Amino acid sequence: MPSALFSPIKLRGLELANRVVLSPLCQFMAKDGTAQPWHFMNAYHYAVSGAGLIILEATGVEDVGRITPGCLGLYSDENEAALTQLIKGIRSYSNTPVGIQLSHAGRKASTRPTWELHKGNNVSIEDGGWDVTGPTTEPFGEGWPTPIYLDEQGLTRVLDSFVQSTRRAQRCGFDMIEVHVAHGYLLHQFVSPMSNKRTDKYGGSLENRMRFPLEVIAAMRAAFPAEKPIGVRITGRDFNEGGLELEDAVIFARELQKLGIDYVTPSAGNVAPGMKIPPVSPGYMVPFAERVKQDVPGMNAMAVGLIVLPEQANEIIASGKADMVAIGRAFMDDPRWAWHAATALGDTPAIPPAWNRANPKVWPAYPMVHGQSREMAEGMGHARRE
Repeated sequence: MPSALFSPIKLRGLELANRVVLSPLCQFMAKDGTAQPWHFMNAYHYAVSGAGLIILEATGVEDVGRITPGCLGLYSDENEAALTQLIKGIRSYSNTPVGIQLSHAGRKASTRPTWELHKGNNVSIEDGGWDVTGPTTEPFGEGWPTPIYLDEQGLTRVLDSFVQSTRRAQRCGFDMIEVHVAHGYLLHQFVSPMSNKRTDKYGGSLENRMRFPLEVIAAMRAAFPAEKPIGVRITGRDFNEGGLELEDAVIFARELQKLGIDYVTPSAGNVAPGMKIPPVSPGYMVPFAERVKQDVPGMNAMAVGLIVLPEQANEIIASGKADMVAIGRAFMDDPRWAWHAATALGDTPAIPPAWNRANPKVWPAYPMVHGQSREMAEGMGHARRE
């Protein structure tokens, strides 16, 4: 019997071999939104990682929706052609499902990649940046640019951009889509009272603040094949006084379920300055997924937040706290995380034949490399040498 972590799960017509998901990880290496050789190398590694699903980084649905000038986009024919080639390359050697996270950064767009933050948060228009947009004209914080208010025409443009990127994702060959409604980006900006001070039908009550994101997601669901899943990264808590709380996430998840959304990943924070984050510890956001799973029966929940050890990930699934786990920086540190997790849990790692000489069953050094016992190493002394 496989461990809980390495048991399959089905999302609509897509079956995942296990519950390990590569969390979307921004690379900041694109040019005009178009994937570069770095993205191919990065994705190809993860496609043989043994994960049940890999999801490409937050990808802008329009040029002004990118987080940084180096972020991926899916708004041009050139963007689409590059990602089509990336998927084609993966399919030549791997059947690992591949998804893409579609996003719009809103008032947090036109920023610098993490390694350039010493130069300031924002990229000026003179340096290749652009004017940003938002639910209101209130900037993210002191020193940040004033957003252009999204009026009716602007809202229509953004919604159409999400739909067009959805159609492009289908043409590229992606197996699923995740919609980004967290981390202080545009759709989260609409949901949170910290960033949405509108007085029209898209502001005020939680029902009104959810309205535009739900309209966008409904349109995306209608534009994507019925047999392919769509998930949403949502906000469990804003970590700001007067911000979103877990009860709001539950309500939002219920509305997403009505639209036919297949899972939610509750994350947290980053919608406004002044966050008060509790002490960060392994799995500190897992209770968000657990609460949604408990209070929204039938909705799949993906847990995220310092999930780093195989036993930890397996316990989350086995105990029913979540249906999947999103692994981020642990995968950056170890692109074979899922192989090693499977071995640690007594499952069979999904190692490509060309690399099978690294299989713990045939490589005597495996226990020493991965800190296992001398007895186990001695027990493997009969392993076949190649």
